[in-house]
Amino acid sequence: MSFNTIYVMLMWVRMAPPLPLIFFLLMIHGVSSAGWGVSYSPSHICALKDSTVIMRCTYTYPTTGYQIKKVFWTKGPILRWWGVEHPDLSNDPEYSQRLQYLGDKQQNCTIRLSHVTLKDSHMYYFRFTTDRPGGKLTGVPGVTLTVTDLQVESPERVTEGDSVTLRCKSSCALTDRATFIWYRNSQPLTERRDRNNELLLQSVRREDSGRYSCAVDGHTHISPAVQLNVMYPPVKPVISISPSGEIVEGDSVTLTCISDSNPPAEISWIKGGTTVGSGRIFNISKISSDDSGEYKCKSINEHGEKYSDAVTLNIMYPPRNVSVSISPSGVIVEGDSVTLNCISDSNPPAEISWFKGRINILQSGETYSITNIKSESSGDYHCSATNNHGSQTSAAVNVNIMYPPRSVSASISPSGVIVEGDSVTLNCISDSNPPALNISWIKGGTIVGSGRIFSISKISSDDSGEYKCKSINEHGEKYSDAVTLNVMSVRCFSSVTVGVAAGVGVLLGGASGAFVMYICLTKRMNRRSAMKEISDPNEDTYTALELKSTTSDLYDTLTTVDRRPPEDS
Repeated sequence: MSFNTIYVMLMWVRMAPPLPLIFFLLMIHGVSSAGWGVSYSPSHICALKDSTVIMRCTYTYPTTGYQIKKVFWTKGPILRWWGVEHPDLSNDPEYSQRLQYLGDKQQNCTIRLSHVTLKDSHMYYFRFTTDRPGGKLTGVPGVTLTVTDLQVESPERVTEGDSVTLRCKSSCALTDRATFIWYRNSQPLTERRDRNNELLLQSVRREDSGRYSCAVDGHTHISPAVQLNVMYPPVKPVISISPSGEIVEGDSVTLTCISDSNPPAEISWIKGGTTVGSGRIFNISKISSDDSGEYKCKSINEHGEKYSDAVTLNIMYPPRNVSVSISPSGVIVEGDSVTLNCISDSNPPAEISWFKGRINILQSGETYSITNIKSESSGDYHCSATNNHGSQTSAAVNVNIMYPPRSVSASISPSGVIVEGDSVTLNCISDSNPPALNISWIKGGTIVGSGRIFSISKISSDDSGEYKCKSINEHGEKYSDAVTLNVMSVRCFSSVTVGVAAGVGVLLGGASGAFVMYICLTKRMNRRSAMKEISDPNEDTYTALELKSTTSDLYDTLTTVDRRPPEDS
């Protein structure tokens, strides 16, 4: 008993009415007189919150001459003025439903207090009264009850692979032998059920993360949960793509990087070798074909980093930039082999159709080949590229086939009889590509002129003969077949002698003579007409001319170069 307690009791005795000394002595624990006493076992109890506590107690009193009238338990402090009764806990609303007296009115004064709370931590005493005046006794000191909670002691952060110890702590050492039970995320860890209040996690894993709590076997109270935070590097990330099907140019696409790590990782996105974004979600609105390619995400925290496998974005789009190329790219000569290639940018690859002008060639494929090409293949070509997202047609390209001259021919104009003095034109017709720029005319073996047209004014009999033209371009040359130029020489009589001439003509040459006569007459008439125009008195230009010279009736004697013997009759 402490000095203060004894002092207070002495003061109380001093101030109280005189009492038999025996009653004072019975107030002091361990002091008894003539068989008076109260004993507690144990005198200190550490109980778990919400548990049931047994306070074991025995008492003695002289059995001769005394009879127990009342027994009850109370809680301190108990030192009051003399004559003040101590409260009976069985009458206290806070205890009445939880307190059960297990003793009797002879020796046993044990009680049971159930569902103890932290507020129940007090000093408790047993008190009894007898039928004799002053025969009352309170057993002091009483039973010290301390009610404790449970708390889990855990490090705030641990790293995967560390060894970790968790402790289930109470504010006092539990009186009853305790078997501890551990819980993770409210689920019991059945493999950890022992008397030790420690939970040892050797080489802690990320799966060990969670909220830990503890309890004592046989008790309902469970400690508040404490989070065990196990740090670990990222696991290999996985990428998901939305939408998951075909992606067409213009769509919006979302890439999500899924990565488990603690603490949460920083995420970056890599296309090829270039970082293109950050964050767990990477959005591409109005995606284009330029966004096609392989993407990875990198997950990194203070404990390590990991890369995902690459995923491929394959962006579909209609044909574009459709064009035609020609091989060989230079001059194409008849007989060469030529390949036309249709160039198209599209995804998926386009189907190709070929056209010459507006006519479908009925051939498909990126290339259109022509072997031993002919001039008939010259023209404008284009291709059309089509896939299930659209189509586009190329601009036309011209295929121009070069070839040497061919179908060379010469013609004479006028086409009838040619008489000395006439004007004659020879025309050379030639088919070639490029057009022949070098055309020459050959009479016999001699070049007599050049150019597509060869003109002879005032032709003479000396110009008679066979003529050819030669057509030349850079790819070859060719001669025409020969044409014969036959020039007739004619002299006519004067008008006086026309009749005689006609007769002579008949005598001389029959039909030939008549034809010559026709020529002479025609010339005469043309001459007269010309002279008439010249002698127009209204024209000052010709007034100086001597018109009399134009009326001469004298002509040279008619001769012909064509003297044929008479035909056999």
